[in-house]
Amino acid sequence: MQIILASQSPRRRELLERMGLSPFEVIPARGEEVMDPALDAAGLVEALSQQKAAEVSAARPEGLVIAADTVVALDGLILGKPRDRRQAEEMLSRLSGRSHTVYTGLTVRMGARAVTGHEATRVRFRPLSAADIAHYAATGEPMDKAGAYGIQGYGSMLVEGIEGDYYNVMGLPVCRLAAILARFGVDPLAMAARKERPL
Repeated sequence: MQIILASQSPRRRELLERMGLSPFEVIPARGEEVMDPALDAAGLVEALSQQKAAEVSAARPEGLVIAADTVVALDGLILGKPRDRRQAEEMLSRLSGRSHTVYTGLTVRMGARAVTGHEATRVRFRPLSAADIAHYAATGEPMDKAGAYGIQGYGSMLVEGIEGDYYNVMGLPVCRLAAILARFGVDPLAMAARKERPL
């Protein structure tokens, strides 16, 4: 069974490798994301992950496709990836000294069969000064990340605490993914055990 990651995110690739799912193929979904404004954050990320999985699965129906989508939600406002540095700084200003929720939708699909779910994690930022925001934006790190920060990088210095799955904030809820994969007969722990102690 060929595992396919429908994402070009280096963080998602890293987490799949940590789960012991190598080797896997990377085939990013290229289609335009169709965002339904009637959906809340949880529904939106699930729908977007389904779109990505369906696109890649149509080309590779024999593969086990893993697709994900992540957003940050604050006061009902959904924050995706910033368009530019100015928007990144605006997002960081909104998040300063507040708690927000990171949602990741996850779809695993093989042929016509698909399982979708989502994970939600609360993240609390420390109060940020204008200089903090300008310096962090200047690193370039916010530009390809939902909510304009990466918890695994320099953004870790902005976060006072979290409630929930840390890896969800990185963009891939590892525990939930393992549970979904089990429904397709894939057990990452068993795979890891065989690699460490060949039968």
